[in-house]
Amino acid sequence: MKNANAKARGPVPPLRFPEFRDAGPWEAKRLGEIGAIVKGKGISKSDIKPDGTFPCIRYGELYTIYGEVIREVASFTDVDPGNLVLSDENDVILPASGETKEDIATASCVTLKGVALGSDLNIFRSPLNGAFLAYYVRGNLKSEISKVAQGDSVVHLYPTQLEKLQLAVPSNNNEQQKIAACLGSLDDLIRAEEGRLAALKVHKRGLMQRLFPAPGQTTPHLRFPEFCDAGPWEAKRLDALVNTITPPNKIQTSGYLPSGRFPIIDQSPNGICGWTDDETALVDADFPLVVFGDHSCAVKIAEGPFAQGADGIKILAPVADIAARFLYLYLQADPIKQRSYRRHFSTLKEKLILFPARETGEQQMIADCLGSLDDLIRAEEGRLAALKAHKHGLMQRLFPREVG
Repeated sequence: MKNANAKARGPVPPLRFPEFRDAGPWEAKRLGEIGAIVKGKGISKSDIKPDGTFPCIRYGELYTIYGEVIREVASFTDVDPGNLVLSDENDVILPASGETKEDIATASCVTLKGVALGSDLNIFRSPLNGAFLAYYVRGNLKSEISKVAQGDSVVHLYPTQLEKLQLAVPSNNNEQQKIAACLGSLDDLIRAEEGRLAALKVHKRGLMQRLFPAPGQTTPHLRFPEFCDAGPWEAKRLDALVNTITPPNKIQTSGYLPSGRFPIIDQSPNGICGWTDDETALVDADFPLVVFGDHSCAVKIAEGPFAQGADGIKILAPVADIAARFLYLYLQADPIKQRSYRRHFSTLKEKLILFPARETGEQQMIADCLGSLDDLIRAEEGRLAALKAHKHGLMQRLFPREVG
């Protein structure tokens, strides 16, 4: 009941730490009332130098590299410091220009002290906890920023527009700090999971390079003990090892569903790109099958019934000599390199594939070994996705939903 009464008097977040539940509502203010917005100075792409003196940030990096709190800067410049705007410790940086409204609305960070900031950045300086504000902007002000951003091919966000944005601020600075620390600890967990995931992928890549023959070799560098004396692998062109399958129908991108009975596979990097309930579009074959992105060169394994999404994939059914999972992993270890947006299957057909005799069990053992790593990677990806979803949910609840 206290929260309901407080909400009537002013904005209150749906979720509040116990020590602040009786602290009263947050105060609604415009961004221009609690701080000043200044612009950075020009840092062009050519000014970015790996051996530069000053760490620097340009707009595109806000949403491709950094999260809400910058702990380490990735770029450097050797521009004369007299021509630079350097950040203070608590500065929150927001874009001044960009490609889309979505990018502009999701790019905000609290930065380190002494970082050179480009002219495509707005710099907000205030007594607020910088991390608190950066989380607030990304979590709750995205729609408001998208509404005021102007432009089509290039989107602009001016200080006069930012100054009018409304937000709510707790009067107790400790509450700002507690929210920032809570979300920061989640970021620490997310970074740790990302590190473990990256390490697993590096380990798998290294193992694949040793379990399959190097270029010019006919046996792998690393072999299971029972196959050390089994002799060289056989070599055949891929078109002698697979049959192509034509799907009965193709689902256009506009027909992808967010959920459904059957997965859709296309040439995008994602294993599953959408869902369908259309049984007439299902590929009918003996699974598993290998799927090759004709334009993207992405290689996937289809373990069960699926529908093809749009154009651009080749569905490959391996012949008896080679197992689908082994071929899938082989093509991951020695991929076809993408060369512009053209078709690559003609190149893949001529690719020489090396493989041990299937009846020896060596193909299966390699597939099982690497498959167990894939299981670990998928589990790690699931934990990472769960942490990110938890953080997103918290960000929605730790800040007031409505200010005015």
